[in-house]
Amino acid sequence: MNKIFSMLGLCMKAGKLAYGSDMVEEKIKYKQVSLLIVADDASENTKEKFRRIASQNGLDIYFCSTIDELSQKVGKNNKAVYGIMDKNFAEKINILFKELKGANS
Repeated sequence: MNKIFSMLGLCMKAGKLAYGSDMVEEKIKYKQVSLLIVADDASENTKEKFRRIASQNGLDIYFCSTIDELSQKVGKNNKAVYGIMDKNFAEKINILFKELKGANS
């Protein structure tokens, strides 16, 4: 999980991370998001909303960690939803999640 957190931090520094429901939704509307990450402890409504949005837009979505932990890793407060806006970062994070899933199987 630390590698994923590191990648999120790099995305943030590079200006390629959207955060917060409203901002992420807007970026998706303009086709600027390549991958979604939602905190495990986000509300069920938020998780369902972004599952639907991801499905409608052909985006990968991952649920992980907590709002506090994710927010801390990117230097924001109380953000449950993140959109990766760079295809290369998104591909790398996708690989890391798949490796993590494989290690936990």
